Amino acid sequence: MSSQPALDLESLVPSYVRSFEPYIPSKPDEELKKLYRCDRLFRLNNNENPLGPPPRAQAFLAAFQPDRGSLYPSGDSFFLRRALAGKFHLDAEQFIVGNGANEVITFVIKAFCQPGDNIVTADRTFAVYEWVASFSGVEARLVPLLGFRFDDQGMRARIDGHTKVVFLCNPNNPTGTYWDEGLLRRFLEAVGPRHIVVLDEAYGEYVERADFPDGLKLLREYENLVVFRTFSKMYGLAGLRIGYLAASPTLIDIVRHTGVVYSVNSLAQGAAEAALADDGHIRRTRELVKGEKQFLVEAVKDLGLPVQADQGCYVMVRTPLNDTLVYRKMMQRGVMIRSMTGFRYPDWIRISIGLHDAMEACVNALSEVVADARR
Repeated sequence: MSSQPALDLESLVPSYVRSFEPYIPSKPDEELKKLYRCDRLFRLNNNENPLGPPPRAQAFLAAFQPDRGSLYPSGDSFFLRRALAGKFHLDAEQFIVGNGANEVITFVIKAFCQPGDNIVTADRTFAVYEWVASFSGVEARLVPLLGFRFDDQGMRARIDGHTKVVFLCNPNNPTGTYWDEGLLRRFLEAVGPRHIVVLDEAYGEYVERADFPDGLKLLREYENLVVFRTFSKMYGLAGLRIGYLAASPTLIDIVRHTGVVYSVNSLAQGAAEAALADDGHIRRTRELVKGEKQFLVEAVKDLGLPVQADQGCYVMVRTPLNDTLVYRKMMQRGVMIRSMTGFRYPDWIRISIGLHDAMEACVNALSEVVADARR
């Protein structure tokens, strides 16, 4: 046996990494069905598009030549960036594509922040902003929501000379609320050019309100603005992990220092490019979400449960039981929802909008769980 002493992890691992609680993903569906003894599992936990990828993207995937698997992809998503530029009337050099939105979040924090700096965001929003900052040794300043909305004045009050990035999820995940264009503009003007403002529009394609801001158009006016979008939600490509950011050429030049080239595979790039041209898919998805969300909200209200339903492809419901217990009981009935304690919403669950059979199964399961709790 080797006489080498044990690893000195105390000195090797930074304290901010040791103190970070890692995220534990759920088991694969087949394993979950065995665990909870259910024959069928409706996935209503991850805000996935139940229609799947757009038809054009499906056609690309079906025609993909297997021998291309031996070739490296375009290192900077050359053709996809050109397609994005054409669709949104920007320059291809204003886009960086990443392996899911999580990767581009990391690009931005690594590009602008170092230990001693801070980011500002909400306390009940997409958690990855906070996570990446924390395990990078950067303070995450979390501002409580005002009702279910981002508090613009509260966020401005937490910004100081060490604040490098402000993260806004618009519409917010999980509450579905959003800042209209007027409020966003006032916030950008107040923050000024000494701080980066990230506008995360992961669910922006679901919003049809006239006052909803288009972050990509605002890039022409605000040099400190960065916009995130993803192909995982509306475009149904979550399994391929592809998202992107857009910003002014000045900011893009900096973010490229921390961007990882060749991280986005050829399947994802080609499917995303095909998906961009399929506007009919957005219309069909919006129609589905609108109808099934109305069905779900009415059913939940009939159960006498508080519900938060605004924009996006999801609904929040307050339950009479601990949310983790509700998750387990719903799983036993073949419905997978998201427990919300991790979002700092204890006793709430988030339900993704799915096809009608999934929504009926969800309502029936939730009705049984609530009835049992009230006995």
